[in-house]
Amino acid sequence: MSRTFAYGVVLAFGMGVFVTIDAQDSALPDSIIAFPADYADGVLYWTQDRPNGNQVRDYYTSSDAIEAAREGRAFPDRTVITVVQYSAQLDADGNPVTDADGRFVKNEIVGYTAMEKRPGWGDGIPEAIRNGDWDYSVFSAGMAPNMDANRQACYQCHNQRAAATDFVFSTSNMEAAAGM
Repeated sequence: MSRTFAYGVVLAFGMGVFVTIDAQDSALPDSIIAFPADYADGVLYWTQDRPNGNQVRDYYTSSDAIEAAREGRAFPDRTVITVVQYSAQLDADGNPVTDADGRFVKNEIVGYTAMEKRPGWGDGIPEAIRNGDWDYSVFSAGMAPNMDANRQACYQCHNQRAAATDFVFSTSNMEAAAGM
């Protein structure tokens, strides 16, 4: 008898989405993404204040990925999107400190996430959550892989994006990136 499990993903929009997959399909292959050590050589295309969690996130990718987003094309193979997560500085009341522009002030790096696209990488992912050929990894502040991270949540969440955006949430931020 096949048992199914319901996995809930809460999207950034605060909307609950549930995906059901067979238990035998729930195991993901080991992540094959290495820490993207050269991420800062790419384009910093978006900085996001995250009030829930008191974080600031910097998003980096290549100029080729920015160009693809602007042209409405799928991202090229070997595209890497890296997110650097910082804690926000907090005031005495535990609220984020803001700068003159009203943006959170960064404190220390608390971790990294990365998504990378390569041909065939989606082949081992259950169809219900597959996002083309993207894979996801989570890294500690020290850049070590976080083997306890729930990567399935990454797949489920990004699976809610249309294939037209190549399963990437920040495509519009890439299109609007300055200096390109």
